[in-house]
Amino acid sequence: MADPIPAQKAPYQAQIEAGKKYAWCACGLSARQPFCDGSHKGTGIVPVVFTAEQTKEVWFCGCKATKGRPYCDGSHSAL
Repeated sequence: MADPIPAQKAPYQAQIEAGKKYAWCACGLSARQPFCDGSHKGTGIVPVVFTAEQTKEVWFCGCKATKGRPYCDGSHSAL
């Protein structure tokens, strides 16, 4: 698998907590969108793992085409 599969053509709204570790699904195959459930194994695509610096509401990319991984940059509007 060379390219990710869009999970949806819209962002996912989520609340993240400061100090908590997250893994954003980059392949589009996870059943727990926008987060990774390990479905990427064997695809050559890995999740974006990060620790939230602050507690806040964010918009995670759902189309997997964003340049600002893992956050939505509006790329879905061009798909």
